[in-house]
Amino acid sequence: MNKTFAALIAIGAFSAPALALAQAAGHPILGARLRYEGVDQANFPRDAQALTLRTTLGWETTSWRGVTGLVEVEDVRALVGRYAVNAPGATTPPLNGAGKARFPVVNDPQGTELNRLQVTWTAGPPLTATLGRQRIAFDDQRFIGAVAWRQDEQTFDAARADIAFGPLKATYAYLDRVNRVLGEARDWRSDSHLVTAALPISPHLRVQAFVYALEFENAAANSSLTRGLKASGQAGIARLSLAYEMTYARQRDWRNAPTRFDLDFWSGALSATNDIYTMRLGYEHLAGNGTRGFTMPLSTAHNFNGWADAFIQPLGANKGFADGLEDLNLSLNVRPRLRLPHLSKIDLILRHHDFKAQQTGARLGREWDLQAQAAVTPHLTAAMKFADFRRAKAVRAGATPAPASRAKLWLTLEYRL
Repeated sequence: MNKTFAALIAIGAFSAPALALAQAAGHPILGARLRYEGVDQANFPRDAQALTLRTTLGWETTSWRGVTGLVEVEDVRALVGRYAVNAPGATTPPLNGAGKARFPVVNDPQGTELNRLQVTWTAGPPLTATLGRQRIAFDDQRFIGAVAWRQDEQTFDAARADIAFGPLKATYAYLDRVNRVLGEARDWRSDSHLVTAALPISPHLRVQAFVYALEFENAAANSSLTRGLKASGQAGIARLSLAYEMTYARQRDWRNAPTRFDLDFWSGALSATNDIYTMRLGYEHLAGNGTRGFTMPLSTAHNFNGWADAFIQPLGANKGFADGLEDLNLSLNVRPRLRLPHLSKIDLILRHHDFKAQQTGARLGREWDLQAQAAVTPHLTAAMKFADFRRAKAVRAGATPAPASRAKLWLTLEYRL
């Protein structure tokens, strides 16, 4: 039994009678997500076909003297299972059995597990503490996220404290275990520390600093120390609402990392909104030294460098794209004011990515992404999503080969109570 759960059980035993009364006035957690994912990838003989159902069931208590409890169980079933479950390029066999290696990867393994089990104590506006298996998602989830896009959500066995000093908001979290999206067979034993603090100076400027010291006992290649700063803000010009963000981070080896490295990351984005239209121009620079690239092993990576996940790295050897990555992207988001029969809150996204290797400047490829989403009822959402990554035809001599071309299609129905 790990340290986090030992402490959680002790707290639960001490306050069990009072929490039992609070449970009676709590509320249920219920969700179901049915999703089809099809993958056509150039370096596999067969197309992947995955129809999976994710079900979550749990309970959250009401507050008793500032204390609440939450338990949530997650189950993932494959109704159609013609796909491999593993990180692309991994040397281990697919997690879902022999014969699957001929299919592209869809990282949605079957299984039932405890998704969350936590106790939260709110001591007042200055302090909230959470202990147990919990969801942690910082900011836009570029570095620390829940990876909720996959059917098996990423959660953490952790102790977390959120502290407020006037407008200054800070969070510290200790991670004892990372419950990853590949099920318990690929979880990471952790001795990691997360610190982030944000200060809104004005509507035009919010400053955030972060330090992520990651050490993983059974995934040492992912151990790293990352320190960074982020600035963001908003402004209005005529009929336009403008928003910007800029991030810089430096990453080096930490604790049990098997190699030495010192790499940087920086990104910037500018968006403009007029009525129902939002245009966003973004750029990311992830440095590489020829043997390793800048990595975010706890990130919700799917949201950033293309929905085709062409640059998701191999399982157990996550060293990033060795020559680094530059991603120039442009997106258009439209939210039409249409109320069609059984459809509302329609949200349309069109995005284009242009990828290059940071160190060599070699062209890697381009990607088009498209998403259409709408509410069917207040509790039911339908979505269609498509990604098409095409690798560059010409490869510069000595450059790391680009990932294989691939196209992916998702059809989703999601219910949340």
